Amino acid sequence: MEFENPIQLHLIDAFTSEAFGGNSAVIIHQDDLPINLMQLIAKEMNLPETAFLFSSDKADYSLKWFTPTIEVELCGHATIASLHYLSEQGFISKNSAVTFDTLSGVLDCRVDDDKYFMKLPVPKFRKYEADIQDVIEAIGLKASDLDTNFPPILQNNGNLFIYSKSLDSIKNLKPNFSELLKLSNQNRGFTEFTVFSTETVDEENDAHLRFFAPFYGINEDPVTGSVNGPLLLVLRMLGIIDADTENKQFTFEQGDSIGRKGRVTVTYSPDKDELMIAGNAVTVMRGELFL
Repeated sequence: MEFENPIQLHLIDAFTSEAFGGNSAVIIHQDDLPINLMQLIAKEMNLPETAFLFSSDKADYSLKWFTPTIEVELCGHATIASLHYLSEQGFISKNSAVTFDTLSGVLDCRVDDDKYFMKLPVPKFRKYEADIQDVIEAIGLKASDLDTNFPPILQNNGNLFIYSKSLDSIKNLKPNFSELLKLSNQNRGFTEFTVFSTETVDEENDAHLRFFAPFYGINEDPVTGSVNGPLLLVLRMLGIIDADTENKQFTFEQGDSIGRKGRVTVTYSPDKDELMIAGNAVTVMRGELFL
């Protein structure tokens, strides 16, 4: 397929107010791109996600997300980046609501001044009862890093949450990604891994995490909105925080260990069963793709 004009690219760092922090996504706003071309572009960009905005008859916009290897059902940072793009380019006003039609359904989002908010689907969880010693070793944790009071929690999308006692143990992880990919292919229920602690880099924050997903072509994702949101529900489930999170706001940290410091604001209303993530974003590059 040939296009009369170059395809416009916007490289945006999400969950940060400073360039080269947070998590990067390329945003492309154009109708009539075939799926196979979207995947080829995402492979060429070689970022955790490339997002495509186009027309919708179900919402304000359609939104698709691609890693270099696969289309994914949900991506937080590329949605935050999309909101920043739409606001910066004047497609939506500074204080307004916007909806996206996605593989996860219609997502409600909003822009409040320079902060971007995304409502996440509320996932389901269960305690993971099977032995994961091989997973622990592949991630690079030691038995002494774990706490038997806080068992692994499996999200219904295959994300395995593992609690670690200390921030240092998370900072010093050296995962064996080829082994994690092998384990993810064994049909044991998990395809991605989150290691988290309530010890934090910044004292005012509530939790710190790292996220690994070689199954999806992402060895380590710098800052993952679709993981930070569910982490709040995991903390409630494990009793690490009070289950009454109504009208409370939490800030989670990710990316510090790999030089991509990011911060995600998370809220959960039990009354409304509403899970929200929020963050800032900054445009770092604009370009053109010639096809």
